[in-house]
Amino acid sequence: MTTDISIVRWDPSQGPGNEYIDEYEYDGGNSSSRLFERSRIKALAEERESVQKKTFTKWVNSHLCRVNCRIADLYVDMRDGKHLIKLLEVLSGERLPKPTKGKMRIHCLENVDKALQFLREQRVHLENIGSHDIVDGNASLNLGLIWTIILRFQIQDITIEEVDNKETKSAKDALLLWCQMKTAGYHNVNVRNFTTSWRDGLAFNAIIHKHRPDLVQFEKLSKTNAIHNLNNAFDVAEDKLGLAKLLDAEDVFVEHPDEKSIITYVVTYYHYFSKLKQETVQGKRIGKVVGIAMENDKMVHDYEHFTSDLLKWIETTIQSLGEREFENSLAGVQGQLAQFSNYRTIEKPPKFVEKGNLEVLLFTLQSKMRANNQKPYTPKEGKMISDINKAWERLEKAEHERELALREELIRQEKLEQLAARFDRKASMRETWLSENQRLVSQDNFGFDLAAVEAAAKKHEAIETDIFAYEERVQAVVAVCDELESERYHDVMRILLRKDNVMRLWTYLLELLRARRMRLEISLQLQQNFQEMLYILDNMEEIKQLLMTDDYGKHLMGVEDLLQKHSLVEADINILGERVKVVVQNSQKFLSDDPESYKPCDPEIIVSRVQQLEDAYAELVRLAVERRSRLEESRKLWQFYWDTADEENWIKEKEQIVGHDLTTVNLMLSKHKALESEITSHDPQLQNVAKVGSELITEGHFGADRIKDRLKEILNKWDHLLDLTKYRRQRLENAVEYFQLFADADDVDNWMLDTLRIVSSEDVGRDEANVQSLLKKHKDVADELKNYAEVIDALHKQAESLKLNEAEKANVDKRLEAIDNRYKELTELAKLRKQRLLDALSLYKLMSEADGVEQWIKEKTKMLDTMTPGKDIEDVEIMKHRFEGFDKEMNANASRVAVVNQLARQLLHVEHPNSDEILERQNHLNQEWSTLREKAEAKMDDLKSAHGVQTFYIECRETISWIEDKKRILTETDSLEMDLTGVMTLQRRLSGMDRDLAAIQAKLSSLEREANSIEDEHPEEAKIIRERIAQIELIWEQLTQMLKERDSKLEEAGDLHRFLRDLDHFQTWLTKTQTDVASEDTPTSLPEAEKLLNQHQSIREEIDNYTEDYKNMMEYGERLTTEGSTSDDPQYMFLRERLNALKDGWEELHQMWENRQVLLSQSLDQQLFNRDARQTEVLLSPAEHFLSKDDTPVNLEQLKTVEAP
Repeated sequence: MTTDISIVRWDPSQGPGNEYIDEYEYDGGNSSSRLFERSRIKALAEERESVQKKTFTKWVNSHLCRVNCRIADLYVDMRDGKHLIKLLEVLSGERLPKPTKGKMRIHCLENVDKALQFLREQRVHLENIGSHDIVDGNASLNLGLIWTIILRFQIQDITIEEVDNKETKSAKDALLLWCQMKTAGYHNVNVRNFTTSWRDGLAFNAIIHKHRPDLVQFEKLSKTNAIHNLNNAFDVAEDKLGLAKLLDAEDVFVEHPDEKSIITYVVTYYHYFSKLKQETVQGKRIGKVVGIAMENDKMVHDYEHFTSDLLKWIETTIQSLGEREFENSLAGVQGQLAQFSNYRTIEKPPKFVEKGNLEVLLFTLQSKMRANNQKPYTPKEGKMISDINKAWERLEKAEHERELALREELIRQEKLEQLAARFDRKASMRETWLSENQRLVSQDNFGFDLAAVEAAAKKHEAIETDIFAYEERVQAVVAVCDELESERYHDVMRILLRKDNVMRLWTYLLELLRARRMRLEISLQLQQNFQEMLYILDNMEEIKQLLMTDDYGKHLMGVEDLLQKHSLVEADINILGERVKVVVQNSQKFLSDDPESYKPCDPEIIVSRVQQLEDAYAELVRLAVERRSRLEESRKLWQFYWDTADEENWIKEKEQIVGHDLTTVNLMLSKHKALESEITSHDPQLQNVAKVGSELITEGHFGADRIKDRLKEILNKWDHLLDLTKYRRQRLENAVEYFQLFADADDVDNWMLDTLRIVSSEDVGRDEANVQSLLKKHKDVADELKNYAEVIDALHKQAESLKLNEAEKANVDKRLEAIDNRYKELTELAKLRKQRLLDALSLYKLMSEADGVEQWIKEKTKMLDTMTPGKDIEDVEIMKHRFEGFDKEMNANASRVAVVNQLARQLLHVEHPNSDEILERQNHLNQEWSTLREKAEAKMDDLKSAHGVQTFYIECRETISWIEDKKRILTETDSLEMDLTGVMTLQRRLSGMDRDLAAIQAKLSSLEREANSIEDEHPEEAKIIRERIAQIELIWEQLTQMLKERDSKLEEAGDLHRFLRDLDHFQTWLTKTQTDVASEDTPTSLPEAEKLLNQHQSIREEIDNYTEDYKNMMEYGERLTTEGSTSDDPQYMFLRERLNALKDGWEELHQMWENRQVLLSQSLDQQLFNRDARQTEVLLSPAEHFLSKDDTPVNLEQLKTVEAP
């Protein structure tokens, strides 16, 4: 409890004698008697201040001596604040801020401030005291500060409670009362205050004598010898009690002793003797507690020792159980499993008993310590019961994991043995199959013609397909071997040798297969060579028929045509010669002299066929030479006839004077140009003649008139000749342009005819590549046709530039119109042909894609037909793996089917000529695809079903192993006796059996449902499935029968079994109830208090309900443990300890309940008081508010209004 201490500024004049000051009336200082009185009072105050300073200095030194420090002058040595901080640290036991180094005033002020701040934090009210007062050495404030410190740390905690009114006095009154109590009955001692009551020293001696009569002979002391009495008490207190001599006898033996100094000194007596009393009481208790403490220490030591040993054993066992290095054989793992069973039955049970003993020991220890009002022993972290239980749980977990690991390893070894047996079985099958196929591929029955050899090649491809498909099974053997090797199978060397033998046979088979493929290819090449010979002979026969014809031509062009054809025939003969040469060279490869090389047939046959081919070729060459000779002679004859006809035509042509075509007009134009050149060259000559005539006329020749006329006539004729020449030139040039137009039109017509033959062709290609080529050519033609529009436009412009008459203009317009119509027709035909080619391309793509998809469907249909689920899980998984790959191919080819359907829809939309065929092909492909998908889904269902069957068989085997294991555990309990040890052991063995049996029962129900489902899907497996289910049900019935027998054994134990079961249940309930009663929850409201009290009362009712069970259990336990034959049995000793602990716990529970009941009742009373107090406050608050008003009524109405409430 902390009390606020408020002090005012120190006034030494206050105290005894202050009545003089109260009676004093100021008269201006003129009265001498008043001055004398004032001087006497001042002297008394200074004397009292001196006594206080000396007392407080000693008191301070008595505390500073603990830190090897001392002061000489209270006013001076306290200025720096360091001694003040040390004093407060000694008194409070707390660390104050470190003093500031330095001796300057500011450093001193800072240190004093730290001390004063600490006092304020301790709720000490310092009024009018500042750090500067202490640093300046203010005497009154220094004394006041020390007195405040004494009050706070020495006097404040003194409290004495009066029994009558239960009021607690102040510290000063309590100290006075304590002194009165201690000096009561002593002669001449009457303590009424802390001043005059202590002058004679008897009170000091009485207090010492009260507590230590051996130190003071009080009866020899006299009231009149005060100095002796005071010195005797002070010396005894200092020498015998170790109390500092804060006062001197002269300071006390005065008329008015200083109250504060005496209080300060008496407080030291109070604290010393209070502490002495406490030590005396504690000393008496030590003797009683030491024995219990030693016994408890021994029990603690035993508990910690046994706990350490048990935890060490648990950790060691967990470590050993955590080892996963098992024997690498089935027999070794079975041996380790047997060792594990021995651990469970022999090594673990004693430790379980030891664990129970530790629980009893701790329970007993805590019960004793609670009974002695001691804090119950709490084991160290890591050694608590919970830690032991956790460690035991970890042990159980490690044991369970060890058992699971051993079971898994046992199952793994069994699976490895099964896997090894399956490997041997599969290896034998693979070796037999490989040997048979080696004999098959060693045979060379290829046949003696191309068809037979090709059939043999197809058969060989089928053999290769089967052999390569068998590679998965060979690899399955390798996979099994790899699995055995990776699982470290103990007989892996034999497995590896067997695998190497299978792989050697497989490699040899592949070599034989490659050699047979090579021989087959050689035979096929030979037969193809023979077939080529037949083709060449057939071609020779056809050419020979052409060479033996009698047609040598009916005219020169016919002969030329025959010669060209003969040249082509000769080229064909040359090509045949090359083919003959190649065939002969190829045939030489089969005529090797190496005896070890493969000979597909008799070399004589090859030689005879080659000779026959070469003779036929020589005959053909001879006939070709003879026919060329006859054709050359025929050409000479018809060439003569041709030359004579040419001469005749030339003559007729020359007879024509004027030509009517472009060539003739161009010839006439060239002749006209020559005439113009001649006229031009003749012009100078004419001009010279005209000049001579002019000169003759000028000279006045006699024939001037005739000359003039003649000259005029000649010049007129010359001009007419020039005009005629110009006009003829114009006509010839117009004729050239006119005929040139028609010549260009003829070229355009010829080009259009050639293009027409191309764009009107009915050839749309034989396959996709051919159509692509035709499309490329058609694109070139279309581009050329588009570009030819410029030529036609140029022809129109050319016609517009001509100067024509009506007839010529009509001919030109007619010809241009025909050209325009032909061009439009060509454009339409080009578009139509392009569309036909695109449709053909789409059709060929559709057919090609459909052929590819149908071929793939046929292959996969055949594959699905050959996929038959095997009789073991491995074959089924291989089938599932293959089917997963097939499913991916199905998804990939679904896009191809979508492409075919899209192309078909496009062609049907444009009304392709082959729409019926396209629709039929589309429907056929979709039907085949749907059939394949249905087969795939059905096959997938078959594989899943087969996998479920094999999984069911595996689960049956695992369930049988599980049940057999539980049977073995039950079998191990046959040798147990039905005494306490046997019953407890059997209970422990069967404790987890119910959970396991429930799991097995659920597994059996699941297997039964799965068996019914499989029987519906696989009737052929029904018999085997029923046998497996019957086997499981048989061993299950055996297990349940064994469990019933064990339960009946426990029932035979009768009361002992029920007693142990009830004891476990009661001890669990007792621990839980103690935990509930020991709750430290304190209600904070009335409803919560009532709720906790009701809950506590329900616990009492539960305790009363268990009272009868407790009595019966203790009676039976007493009878069971008091038998003479059970005194040395560890199990019965453990049971006795449990009963004793149970008895202590039962009594402790009642005591705890009573204590809790008192606490809750008090809490309820407190909450009821708080509720009533709050209600009272609510009722009084309006009245208080009303009465606090200061409004005074000024008239009668206001007064009535005030009185109305």
